[in-house]
Amino acid sequence: MATPNTPFTTPGEPLGNDDWMISRKLDTICLFDVDGTVTIPRQSITPEMDMCLQEVRKKCLIGLVGGSDIVKIAEQIGGTQAIAKYDYVFAENGLVGYKNGVQFFEENIQKYVGDDDLQTLINYCLKYLSDIRLPFKRGTFIEFRNGLINVSPVGRNCTQKERDLFEAYDSVHKIRATMIKDLEEKFAHLNLVYAIGGSISFDIFPEGWDKRYAIKHLEKDNIKNIYFFGDKTFKGGNDYEIYNDPRTKGYSVTNPVETRAHLYELFGS
Repeated sequence: MATPNTPFTTPGEPLGNDDWMISRKLDTICLFDVDGTVTIPRQSITPEMDMCLQEVRKKCLIGLVGGSDIVKIAEQIGGTQAIAKYDYVFAENGLVGYKNGVQFFEENIQKYVGDDDLQTLINYCLKYLSDIRLPFKRGTFIEFRNGLINVSPVGRNCTQKERDLFEAYDSVHKIRATMIKDLEEKFAHLNLVYAIGGSISFDIFPEGWDKRYAIKHLEKDNIKNIYFFGDKTFKGGNDYEIYNDPRTKGYSVTNPVETRAHLYELFGS
């Protein structure tokens, strides 16, 4: 949970005091989830949010950690060249890592789990999805990534309006949560984790391959203060583990506007 004091202030020190702005804190990072935190899900970052984050970067390190692959994250933050605007960008929960715009790390799920077990899991998911009746379905129901498998009952090719409609439908009918419960029982022997992220899908990955995976990279670089901002901080959400990790100070938000409000409280105008 977030605490009232920050690495930039001492108790009783006003945020407007310029002394804490003299030098950039290289042992401190503000680490942000992407969808629902710095952008509306699958939408582009606004100029206001982009400017806000770049102002924060003058005070400390900044980074992104998302469940999506690097292509999707880049699309949302302004293109591939925008990756270098962040000190760290972690795609696929940290299984693909970029530092100052250059990739430095990559892990893959098939090497860890094995192709036979992965194919059994994927086949089961496809059959399960074929039996679900929804108000509508589109395309790309399973997306294979380096560090995880992304499953979307409604299909990732739906429009923004359809995303919103499915999210509302899912909040009532628990389509994703019910499927996850079934998979947890069927594939308990694989020690996999299932985490709801975004508005239309959930991720499947090995135990320990949640967003906390990114922390190991930060610790290697002697980053001691990690401030995390995310919207899916509830149990079963893909921000839950890193938000509750004792190595981070977590801020739970519901949208980018709320993220900016927290940053304003931390850094002032």
